[in-house]
Amino acid sequence: MDNYMKLSGLEPLILTPELNFVNIGERTNITGSKKFARLILNGNYDEALEVALDQVRGGAQVLDVCMDEGMLDGEAAMVKFLNLIASEPEISRIPIMIDSSKWSIILAGLKCVQGKGIVNSISLKNGEEEFINQAKTVKKFGAAIVVMAFDEKGQADSYERRIEICERSYRILVDRVKFNPQDIIFDPNIFPVATGMDEHKRNALDFFLATKWIKENLPGAKVSGGVSNVSFSFRGNDPVREAMHAAFLYHAIHHGMDMGIVNPSMLEVYADIPKDLLDRVEDVLFDRREDATERLLDFAETVKASGKKEVANEVWRTDPVAKRIEHALVKGILDYIIEDTEAARLELVNPLKVIEGPLMDGMNVVGDLFGEGKMFLPQVVKSARVMKKAVAYLEPFMPLPEEGQEASSLKKILLATVKGDVHDIGKNIVGVVLACNSYQIIDLGVMVDAQKIIDEAIKNKVDIIGLSGLITPSLDEMVNVASEMERQGLKIPLLIGGATTSRIHTAVKIDPMYSGTVIHVTDASKSVPIAGESISEETKEEYRLKIKETYRLLRIEHESKQSLKQLVSYDEAKANPVDINWEAFFPFTPKNLGNTVLKDLDLEVLRGYIDWTPFFSTWMLSGKYPKILEDPIVGDEAKKLFNDANQMLDKLIAEKWLSANAVFGLYPVQRTEDDAIVMDENGKSIGKFHFVRQQGKKGKGVPNRSLADYLHPSEKDYIGCFAVTAGTGMEAKLAEFQKDGDDYNDILFKALADRLAEAGAEYLHQQVRTQYWGYSQNEPTDNDALIREEYPGIRPAPGYPACPEHSEKETIARLLDMENTIGITLTSSYAMYPTSSVSGFYFGNPESKYFGLGKIGEDQVASYADRKGISLKEAERLLSPNLAYQPSFSIDIPVS
Repeated sequence: MDNYMKLSGLEPLILTPELNFVNIGERTNITGSKKFARLILNGNYDEALEVALDQVRGGAQVLDVCMDEGMLDGEAAMVKFLNLIASEPEISRIPIMIDSSKWSIILAGLKCVQGKGIVNSISLKNGEEEFINQAKTVKKFGAAIVVMAFDEKGQADSYERRIEICERSYRILVDRVKFNPQDIIFDPNIFPVATGMDEHKRNALDFFLATKWIKENLPGAKVSGGVSNVSFSFRGNDPVREAMHAAFLYHAIHHGMDMGIVNPSMLEVYADIPKDLLDRVEDVLFDRREDATERLLDFAETVKASGKKEVANEVWRTDPVAKRIEHALVKGILDYIIEDTEAARLELVNPLKVIEGPLMDGMNVVGDLFGEGKMFLPQVVKSARVMKKAVAYLEPFMPLPEEGQEASSLKKILLATVKGDVHDIGKNIVGVVLACNSYQIIDLGVMVDAQKIIDEAIKNKVDIIGLSGLITPSLDEMVNVASEMERQGLKIPLLIGGATTSRIHTAVKIDPMYSGTVIHVTDASKSVPIAGESISEETKEEYRLKIKETYRLLRIEHESKQSLKQLVSYDEAKANPVDINWEAFFPFTPKNLGNTVLKDLDLEVLRGYIDWTPFFSTWMLSGKYPKILEDPIVGDEAKKLFNDANQMLDKLIAEKWLSANAVFGLYPVQRTEDDAIVMDENGKSIGKFHFVRQQGKKGKGVPNRSLADYLHPSEKDYIGCFAVTAGTGMEAKLAEFQKDGDDYNDILFKALADRLAEAGAEYLHQQVRTQYWGYSQNEPTDNDALIREEYPGIRPAPGYPACPEHSEKETIARLLDMENTIGITLTSSYAMYPTSSVSGFYFGNPESKYFGLGKIGEDQVASYADRKGISLKEAERLLSPNLAYQPSFSIDIPVS
């Protein structure tokens, strides 16, 4: 055991040889998942927690959590999300990877993560002193560590540089810091291949060889990486990307790769890759042929076109010259570009007009297609080469510049990766594309400070400055560069690009710092038309004003959204409840007061109540059922999955793999402000629910809602509680799947059990409304109407947006005697077991509706603590995701 890496959440993860490969779930990385980023930025942490749960249920053995975003308080977000994870045993059972480019965020995460996690990452980029100090801190917290292959000179981009940096880092960690070698994980940089650039040809091969060298020469060390990077050039062509991922992973594991970030939905089975595609992919990965990229690119077109290779068609040669040039650029055809360029020169007389006319127009089309995912990076490089050949032909015809003037065809662009950042692949691609469009590129490399950028721009009389950055701190440095450019009086257009950059960050944080033109560039091909407009004598001022106005409006929109987060006092919120005409409302007395237990619900009946859309989401197939079955991208896979699910449902029901049970209670209730006192049939108090009220500042006529608003403020009313489980008896079948190593059916069974639990809750709610409570006897009965909630009343659950406080489940569990009636137990963190279980409240008021609580203030939290009879600290812990303020004390969970 001493020779194995040991990690843990609530459960241990020991990296024995039998594990083969550890899959790291990355959908909780804000830079890698648009959905997760949107949820976190909107403060919707509950749904974000569901993303983490999906990752765990999908087979992730380690969960990567990253909160690096320019518009986010990364430290607060990391702490809040990790604390939420800690309250969900199904998630927190696996180890956490704290992922950030900011040390302060890593430190905040280390203080509250449970068990033994992983820090991602540290490197030598800022020298040995910082590297050693950070390593000592990680060691103190008992975590494992990812070491990136960077040093003071930059990013390792060759086999020799990879092993040089990894060996130096290893020796420092093991010999000087006394770091456990088993806790060291190297990331030797997975870079794209088949980009069309010679310097990228060995990217995969060098990673394989470096991985093998690390495992043979650095005892105990592990190797990791992000697999999807390798196929960046073929984004939009999933069959090729899936094949590249599978082949790369297959060979990387054979060379010693231990773990990595892999999206299962973008991974083909290696043995199932068609041989003709596999040969071309492996030619690229191992750099076996000079024409490997071209052959894979050509083959990719046949895959995308469902196997029908495009037949060469010369009809385009009869088009007008401008259309012929556009076609040649889009298709990357060099054969006729000289004669077409000459024809255009004779037609337009001025060679510069050929460049600024049909050639630039054609490249704009290329840029649009690339931005839409309809062209791939190698194709863009080929297009740029066609452009370069045409410009080279035209240059002898260009008029010589007057003394002291630069030739108009050689506009200068300075590119730099900003201080603190060593990523430059994107910047290099931009440089290639722009250089092929008659721009002279001055590339300052990586880790370039603001003053050097400004000095070199002035010295070289550049027309444009382009700043690049991948990590979040680069955003701050870009703000600094813009500020310095303004202070020193520059007016040069400033292009902003890189993975962490965004239009809104550029508008809110960078643009106000600089009176010159500031433009966010989404990708390499878009840089060409943007550069042209920003420096054209005819359009540059109009363009600057247009961009300034666009960004000003974005700032106003952003500020207005922020203002919506302002709070009113708790007293003001209570004075603005849901407006219900209580004089016209007469509570409907339930037909069955007290508790009712329903055992062995008919699974065939529940099957008809399944909402299939979330089922597909579980498998990372995006779309609404049943339309998803006909989706042009995921439809085929969705149909296969749907058929498998229904075949398993047939067996599950026939062979009784599980049983579904339910219990519900209907009780008299007396409201006291935002609380509800539950009574038995004799009027004796048997429990109390504590609800929370929205405190966000609302527009005129918009209430500050609380679930308590749906109960009569003074007269006796009624409330319900329920619990449903479809997890009884699952263990035997799951053990069978797990013994056989059948992950697919294991996940499929769990997903179906979850859907049956939700279907059981929907079925039960309908029975309560129409029979047991009986307030809605004539409502729609079809499943689509139920899914659209076309009925009166709601069934919110503790932990969900309207009532996010999970501990209210304790009162539900006690009132229903859930453990003894249907076998549901609560963990110390209020999670239900079996996991395929649902519980919540019933509100019968026809005015009731679902809502999100949003942020709340300290005054309401204090009131909640008093009403619930708990300490303020405990109330803040329970309500932490919704706090609009930072508690005066730490609510971090101790490191174990």
